[in-house]
Amino acid sequence: MSQRQDVRIEHDSMGALRVPAEALWGAQTQRAVENFPVSGLRMPRQFIRALGLIKAANAAANAELGALDQARADAIIEAAMAVAEGCYDKHFPVDVFQTGSGTSTNMNANEVIAHLASESSGLSIHPNDHVNYGQSSNDVIPTVLHVSAALTIHEQLLPALSHLEEVILRRAEELKGICKTGRTHLMDAVPVRFDQELGAWTAQVRDSCQRVESAGEGLRGLALGGTAVGTGLNALPGAADRAIVWLNERTGISFRRADNLFAAISSQEPAVAASGALKSLATALMKIANDLRWMNSGPLAGLAEIALPALQPGSSIMPGKVNPVIPEAACQVAAQVIGNDAAITIGAQSGNFQLNVMLPMIAYNLLQSIELLANVSRLLADRAIAGFSVNKERLKKALAHNPILVTALNPVIGYERGAAIAKRAYAEGRPIMDVASEMLDLPVEELKKLLDPRRLTGS
Repeated sequence: MSQRQDVRIEHDSMGALRVPAEALWGAQTQRAVENFPVSGLRMPRQFIRALGLIKAANAAANAELGALDQARADAIIEAAMAVAEGCYDKHFPVDVFQTGSGTSTNMNANEVIAHLASESSGLSIHPNDHVNYGQSSNDVIPTVLHVSAALTIHEQLLPALSHLEEVILRRAEELKGICKTGRTHLMDAVPVRFDQELGAWTAQVRDSCQRVESAGEGLRGLALGGTAVGTGLNALPGAADRAIVWLNERTGISFRRADNLFAAISSQEPAVAASGALKSLATALMKIANDLRWMNSGPLAGLAEIALPALQPGSSIMPGKVNPVIPEAACQVAAQVIGNDAAITIGAQSGNFQLNVMLPMIAYNLLQSIELLANVSRLLADRAIAGFSVNKERLKKALAHNPILVTALNPVIGYERGAAIAKRAYAEGRPIMDVASEMLDLPVEELKKLLDPRRLTGS
């Protein structure tokens, strides 16, 4: 087999293979590149980061126990940390839709790290015998899935949700006391205040955040040390525990060995629970986004209760049109997350005996959901909620003509008489106050007090 200038020859247990000359990977990665030309999607940055961390942690633990000489371990740690920091992402070309264990991505890391470590140290460092010592793809990839998701939730999503909650709370305080028409079934209902409406959004975000935090706890249990099927074959006793201590010191998160390594390798219920919490958050954000869209609708023929910040032209043909683009983006993110949850659920069902075989797809979708929700939460806060203005005159006019205000008179005049007043006000398009004063024998001042929208919103 001749070697061309733009390729080199690499070998694995199946034989020789041409690899691009500049590639840091070896034969097993190249086989995966050729075997899985499926989507063009690559494993996410956060996944590669966690994979580098796990390889470094294992090298440190194996050196501490004497299974790796310190020089090799130091070279592996240095290379693995460079991988974790994103220095070599272009050398991770394997498609997401690959072997379900993620073996191809694990070997991709082993080969890249071995190449870099050998080059820097001048030592012969083998992908399997040294970088992958005491490990299997079957415990490494589930571990990386959990670590990457837990880190992304902790570092990106939870801070974004905290920011969103703070912005909503600030706007609620600014708009405190401004009344508007409440709506049920998209139909006029009794009044609410802006701070009450935004307070509901705050509660949704806070509750969703708590669900995500709670589900994220399950991701802290790691399969590391179980190797191929959960028995820990070829792993040194105590190596996984030392690796997790190393990992915790560098991430600030308290990871731990899973209570049952067989379950941790063969099942992905923690990922399903996390995805379920993300789906719940997605529904909350979609509700908030749609409320904003409805309130912003118009500006002439819609509700026009608020005006969202004008961010970009809304039409290629209609001059002057401006659309609620950020809430629309949020709704699309929510739809994507809900779809990802379905894929993750199906993936988690694919644990056969001692191994789940949809790990790369589960990891990709879970990380995408976390990142999308984190990004769009900040956009929703900063480019929609923080800057919308309130059309107070529109709100006041709508309240004055809202026949449902007659509900406040029920204890005084009864439901039937109230319905008659409301129907007449609807039919004549007149303020409820005017119609009620004509049809009832109540003093005007008492009617004003009873029909005061602010009083109807409670304390």
